[in-house]
Amino acid sequence: MPDADAGLSIADTLERAAALGGAANPISDDPPAGLPRDKRPRTPGTASQYWRLAGGYWKGPTARIAWTLTIVTIVLVIANISVQYGVNAWNKFFFNAMEQKQQNVVLSAIGLFAALAVASSAVSVFQLISRMRLQVLWRQWLTQRLAARWLEDQRFYRLSIAAPDLDAPEFRIADDARIATEPVVDFGTGILTAVLTAVVFFSVLWTVGGSADVLGVHIPGFMVFAAIAYSGVMSGSMVLFGRPLIAKIEAKNGAEARLRTEMGRVRENAESIALIGGEADETHGLTNTLQVLVDAWMAQIKQLARMTWLMGSNWAVAPVFPLLLEAPNYLHGQMSLGSLMQTAAAFVQVQVALNWLFDNYPRIAEWLASARRVTGLWTAFTQLDASVGSNATDRIVIGESPDDSLRLEGLSVAQYNGRVMIDDADTSIAKGDKVLLTGESGTGKSTLIRAIAGLWPWGSGRVLIPAGAHLAFLPQRAYLPNGSLRQVLLYPAVQTVVEDQVLEDALERCGLHRLIPRLNEEDFWDKQLSGGEQQRIGFARLIIQHPSVIIMDEATAALDTHSQASMMELFRHELADTTVISVGHRPELEEYHTRKLSLRRHHSAGEGEEEAEGLRRRKLARLLRRTLRPRATPDPSHTVSS
Repeated sequence: MPDADAGLSIADTLERAAALGGAANPISDDPPAGLPRDKRPRTPGTASQYWRLAGGYWKGPTARIAWTLTIVTIVLVIANISVQYGVNAWNKFFFNAMEQKQQNVVLSAIGLFAALAVASSAVSVFQLISRMRLQVLWRQWLTQRLAARWLEDQRFYRLSIAAPDLDAPEFRIADDARIATEPVVDFGTGILTAVLTAVVFFSVLWTVGGSADVLGVHIPGFMVFAAIAYSGVMSGSMVLFGRPLIAKIEAKNGAEARLRTEMGRVRENAESIALIGGEADETHGLTNTLQVLVDAWMAQIKQLARMTWLMGSNWAVAPVFPLLLEAPNYLHGQMSLGSLMQTAAAFVQVQVALNWLFDNYPRIAEWLASARRVTGLWTAFTQLDASVGSNATDRIVIGESPDDSLRLEGLSVAQYNGRVMIDDADTSIAKGDKVLLTGESGTGKSTLIRAIAGLWPWGSGRVLIPAGAHLAFLPQRAYLPNGSLRQVLLYPAVQTVVEDQVLEDALERCGLHRLIPRLNEEDFWDKQLSGGEQQRIGFARLIIQHPSVIIMDEATAALDTHSQASMMELFRHELADTTVISVGHRPELEEYHTRKLSLRRHHSAGEGEEEAEGLRRRKLARLLRRTLRPRATPDPSHTVSS
């Protein structure tokens, strides 16, 4: 291999390096200043933070439709209350006519009720349409905002490193965002309805409900005070008994997300699990996760059962309670049957209004749990951005090279927690160079190439890419999106117009000629193709897209030696002018690269002496085992050559 420096350490300076140049100390116990410490985002979020996030729907480009639907919904709520008041007044009109045996008035009341029923149905239909449109469009806006930020600046990748314990971001975006938006519209209309209902029917209770004497004290409009006292007792009891429900619902949602994530992991790794016979272990793991979910559900059910004692008693007592209170007035002839029924109906309406919190507490608890999870995800995005840093000294900066070389200037690569892997690297890689990066596991090879590709921001220094250069990253497992094979080959530029012959030639060159007839066929290609075929799809993309710089991470690991040689020959012919930086362990790869970098761990003097002593002890142990091991009797029919 030309210009190969097999023993080159990344600790060598640029003057001593003939290959990839100088970096220093891939492993160090003392991180340099400016590198990020471990700030893993775990903040669950609060209701006020959620409103700051989700309330943006009523601002900016979506403000017009948002406010239009909101105002229409409010108007329809007022119309609905008006119809309810009409029905309440109808009760007095109808029952008074019944008490006085006025047949014509009763027939008129029936006709009036039919008109009220039609009006109520019409208002309910239009209110349903406006309310659900507001729910759907708000959820769409919030989900798009969360998904866009998740996918921007590679946060979906970096978040798995910076916050590995943040469970299922996709579940929070898809499901928690729905639960965090849809009920809020119901809550808004419910609260408005409750307030207006209370105002309207309090006036009914005050004027129609009469007065009462309690312990010698005359109380006018006593039904108003009775309704407030009854509602206060019930709502206060619900808050007291229902407070733990929020945490239990949040725990249940988290357990649901973990179960989905683990089952998805089994599906994604189905072949590996089947080949090593890991079904029993996976079943055991899923069973344990399911048990955690069941326990979470049981805790929620137990809490809901406690709350149902209150809810059930309220449903039974509320319609009868006003009749019992007003029975003395009716029996003493102080109110008519119509007034009694109107008062009882008004009392129930007031209770529905004042007990809104009582009746909706479980839904509020579920909403608050999902709102905290959504806000927790947004907070994780914010803290992730803060950990990356906005200043050039706080992060690895991707810039533009002054020439056609790829340059590393003062590049330090660190883990998220600040532990330095590569320190202060300076080098230049000329156009067309083919650089092989080797070294022991844990020396930072994959992290280094991810930093060069712009995926890894933690550290400092600069990576300078030639102006207008198109970078392609070829991982060990190529990503194959759903769609036609044509879209797979053109990904991520799936809208690019490319002649069929170009695609067919690329497939033929990469040994995938059997797929040519299926070029426009849609399938789950990651399930249909073997690991080796998926890697060759990656090389076919390179032929089609012809990038300026190619970064590979074990991109031929699934190929046999012959197929690997065929793919690597691309860099001598079709892609000869392309700059290549690759990680690989196979010795056969060296002949296809013009330069080589070997990363080595550097230790202090004390660490070196300890390692040497350990090596001497291991050699002595092996020597003793060979000396003491019983030897087999040589077979005289075989000769042993030295």
